[in-house]
Amino acid sequence: MLNITENESLKTKNTFGIDVRARRFVLLTEEEMLPAFFAAGGLSQRPLLVLGGGSNILFTKDFEGLVVQVAIKGLEREDLPGGDVLVTAGAGVVWNDFVQYAVSEGLAGAENLSLIPGTVGASPVQNIGAYGVELKDIFEDCTAFDLETGTFRLFDNAACRFGYRDSIFKQELKNRVLITKVRFRLKKAAAVNISYGAIAAELSKRGINNPGIKDVSQVVSEIRVSKLPDPSTIGNAGSFFKNPVIEKYEFAEVVAKHPEVVHYPTADGRIKLAAGWLIEQCGWKGKVVGHTGTWKNQALVLVNHGGATGKEILDFSAAVISSVKEVFGIELEREVNIL
Repeated sequence: MLNITENESLKTKNTFGIDVRARRFVLLTEEEMLPAFFAAGGLSQRPLLVLGGGSNILFTKDFEGLVVQVAIKGLEREDLPGGDVLVTAGAGVVWNDFVQYAVSEGLAGAENLSLIPGTVGASPVQNIGAYGVELKDIFEDCTAFDLETGTFRLFDNAACRFGYRDSIFKQELKNRVLITKVRFRLKKAAAVNISYGAIAAELSKRGINNPGIKDVSQVVSEIRVSKLPDPSTIGNAGSFFKNPVIEKYEFAEVVAKHPEVVHYPTADGRIKLAAGWLIEQCGWKGKVVGHTGTWKNQALVLVNHGGATGKEILDFSAAVISSVKEVFGIELEREVNIL
């Protein structure tokens, strides 16, 4: 049976370092523990929060319920005919540990997602993405425990209904299922994706004309380190806002007033705007207000300079949203979960 603790501090369990407590807390290290825990009524308490690495959450108050932190480990590979390889990772595996495992094994597909904070189990929830690749591009399926029926369920790619930083797990199945493991389809031989400008430019600067997955992973990691703060030294949750995706007619209105706006076409014919650029143009980059502010090298990232409360960071984000709306007529959406 799982061990439940009371009044557990969550300060070291969220990357913002917000000092809040959970009324009840349990650490899940084996998926086999779940059915018995469910049968004993251990998962019946509400509210209930499934927590991974705490890298995409902002606590604004104590959690008056049960927090289940998923720490299921393990990495296994299955070689398929034709050159594809399925890698199964426990939900508690650190995301970048999985990526580096894939790179070290010569398996292509995940290298552009190097150094994204968080755990494997959280990756389908958010449909994480960076530098021209999204999780859905390498996702095979995931196993999840239904917290209402007490049964395990398998979700394939289509069933997850992936969207931009979105999935079924953020919508109707939010807090309904607990992901225990994820399978990824990687390739032994594949052309690397260097379509994102910063990657191509850095590879060119290094004189690397025929990059491999190790080259791409290293460059992506170094770009991230140069732009984003390390959560172990300054509290943050990475990108706090989503890049807004708008219709072409809306973009025409924006670009008429701001012809220099940074933008990218999307596969569905709409336009994605760079939220960091919008925020920076409004004068927020590197700004400090009280104990919080935006990161000096990337306006998309909000930080805890020490002692900030969740409400302080939330209020700061509201001011940023209001400012961008006033200048550009675009309403930013928070990517981080607010509790």
